Amino acid sequence: MLPENPNAQLTRQKIAEALTAAGFPISPKTLATKATRGGGPPFRLFGGRAVYRWQDALDWAQRTASAPRCRTSEAA
Repeated sequence: MLPENPNAQLTRQKIAEALTAAGFPISPKTLATKATRGGGPPFRLFGGRAVYRWQDALDWAQRTASAPRCRTSEAA
């Protein structure tokens, strides 16, 4: 289920579920790795846990995805 509020603050598990439902399949473990190494969506810490603003995570996923392609040999 996709959050209705773009400002909703979601846990890593919930943001992974929402991004997957929006067509951007990602696991909480991948998000954790990206939080450590960089390259993931922005997050904040609350009580030692990462929380993500829904709109920030969705914007990140849309920026990260490639443009539509008709075949795998098309240039990025």
